[in-house]
Amino acid sequence: MIFRNALLRELAAAAAATFIVLLGIVITMQLVRLLGQAAGGAITSTGVVALLGFSMLGYLPVLLSLTLFIAVLMTLTRSYRDSEMVVWFSCGVSLTQWIRPVLLFATPLVLTIALLSLALSPWSISNSEELRRKMDSRHDVTAVTPGVFRESRQAERVYFVEEVAGVDNLVANVFVSATQHGRQGVMVAARGFQEVAANGDRFLVLVNGRRYEGEPGSAEYKVYEFGRYAMRIETAETQAPAAPTTKSISTPELLRNATPPNLAELSWRLGLPASALILALLAIPLSFVNPRAGRSMNLILALLIFMTYSNLLSITQASISQSRIPPAAGLLGVHAVMLLILLALFYRRLMVFSLFRILR
Repeated sequence: MIFRNALLRELAAAAAATFIVLLGIVITMQLVRLLGQAAGGAITSTGVVALLGFSMLGYLPVLLSLTLFIAVLMTLTRSYRDSEMVVWFSCGVSLTQWIRPVLLFATPLVLTIALLSLALSPWSISNSEELRRKMDSRHDVTAVTPGVFRESRQAERVYFVEEVAGVDNLVANVFVSATQHGRQGVMVAARGFQEVAANGDRFLVLVNGRRYEGEPGSAEYKVYEFGRYAMRIETAETQAPAAPTTKSISTPELLRNATPPNLAELSWRLGLPASALILALLAIPLSFVNPRAGRSMNLILALLIFMTYSNLLSITQASISQSRIPPAAGLLGVHAVMLLILLALFYRRLMVFSLFRILR
């Protein structure tokens, strides 16, 4: 009981610390990418938080799997390094007796990974794609980013505004370059606002500005001053919903429509919780380290095994999608190989300890 409780407490602490670090890294990377897209006008500033949340749900299965593997590996490695393992082995605790508490700790995380992989991740990807589609169908002025020149969808106008404020997208210090009937016109105004006509058409109304009109290359320009100038805003046509990607299709739909790409996606979703469980057990024999020798060799080996396992799952998914291998063989083949490696490592480690006891 003391052995199990102490191990579970240390595993929980290691998992919490590892998960916070990994989550912080991923959030930072995604936030930088989304803020770059928002600065370029590809997405709205209000959509950054929503897209960040959806992307985090998509990354959580892999993050939790890596967290579980690192937590078990680092906890047992510390026990070897501090010679605690020697004490436990001297008390009659075999290496196989570590399997039960590790499974007890890993089971809730594996079930969480399965829930995320099979249900929540596809839902988050689907909502993320829908949100991006809605943002792509915004009208021109809504898509304008303060301080950035932005071309209209029909390539007839170039907008520049210094500031956008208010729920009605009030704009200040506006510059608009437009081509109409083969003539180039440039308008500048101190401020502007959006106005919706009775028939639903949107207009950008410029107030207290000037219009410069002429032909490029010619010195003859006409200058008009106006108190109010309205330009119709071309609203992008509502796009037909794009065909959902396999990552955004729900798991029941994948089962109903058993095409090779859908079966490949299903193998990936089922493979995530299965690989998390196998990796947690694999960390037990991999955690061995000689306190008198180098301390990093087992960590390098563990990292290589994790990367190889993940790459094999990706290669298997691509092979199933291209109908190169049967779905059942692809789904079970990689995990069967890793189970054989797991048994071989346990056997080797148990033989070493048996030999050590005989020599003593």
